[in-house]
Amino acid sequence: MAGKEFFDVTFDKVDFTKEPFEIGEYEGCTFNNCNLMDVDFEDSKFIDCHFSACNITTAKVSQVSFQDVHFVHCKMVGLQFKNSNDFLFSVSFDTCNLQLASFYKVLLKKMKFNNCILREVDFTLADLSQSSFEGCDLAGAVFSDTNLEKADFSKAYYYMIDPDRNRMKKATFSIDGAPGLLGKYDILFKDTE
Repeated sequence: MAGKEFFDVTFDKVDFTKEPFEIGEYEGCTFNNCNLMDVDFEDSKFIDCHFSACNITTAKVSQVSFQDVHFVHCKMVGLQFKNSNDFLFSVSFDTCNLQLASFYKVLLKKMKFNNCILREVDFTLADLSQSSFEGCDLAGAVFSDTNLEKADFSKAYYYMIDPDRNRMKKATFSIDGAPGLLGKYDILFKDTE
């Protein structure tokens, strides 16, 4: 990777759709309220970085390295994490909109998704073992041949997961989530109270 190196730099309210984003290595950097929509991050490296209240929608993340990167209150619609560098891939998401993102074949073991919109996200062939989805909207999310062993969906909602098509040993769900697991059987549930 060629490019500049940035250490402990804070980017505050920068509109990278008007200013060029420099490909490079960003370590210990913070991005606050930045517009990164459609930005091409290709081949950049982010280490121990924090993104807060940023719009990163449809940014290009091909071969981008994310190592211990935290996203909080970010709009990240359509990001294709399946194309990012998987070496030491480590991210966290808190109150983010990741609608239409793809984590196809991505190792997400012990991942914490907190209060995120994960509608129509592709988790096909991903490893989500021991991950948690607290307060997450999973409407239309795709789970196919996904490792969900010991994952915690007890506080997630709107998911539809086929137990026959995913590894789910010791995964946790709430009773209210039963229709999301048994939907393919066309079973009706009735409240007895």
